Amino acid sequence: MAATSVFMATPVTRLTTTTPSSSTRNIKFAVVRCMSQDQQSSPAPKKASTKFSDVLAFSGPAPERINGRLAMIGFVSALAVELSSGQDVLSQISNGGVPVFVATSVLLSVASLVPLFKGVRAESKSSGLMTSDAELWNGRVAMLGLVALAITEYVKGSALV
Repeated sequence: MAATSVFMATPVTRLTTTTPSSSTRNIKFAVVRCMSQDQQSSPAPKKASTKFSDVLAFSGPAPERINGRLAMIGFVSALAVELSSGQDVLSQISNGGVPVFVATSVLLSVASLVPLFKGVRAESKSSGLMTSDAELWNGRVAMLGLVALAITEYVKGSALV
């Protein structure tokens, strides 16, 4: 909710003072008050488009959010499998990880797209610590972390952990 500030100046009566040299001075005071006032004419929020081309557009709500969610799950699961079995990321993928990745990707993509096609946005469900902006940043960091993990293991020639 946006608010505007209103400043009002209220004139106060004149004060007459006498100085030791017996000259009179008129002093005029003003009181300034600041009040906050809610805007009554705020524009209504724009309705979200549910068209397939709008939802999956390059700047649409789905691509970065879905890729971020997949990266968060991929990064955590890659580290968990690496800790439990000692396999690096490329070994995990080549030793049967592709079907699990595809199944997870399809399931998570469908689960992310259904609310978007119903017109529900992640921003409308954001509150407290779990905001949509935090999810986007966590997804971006997970994307970078997953790529950095794969490159580090490739250069090192073995699992990171």
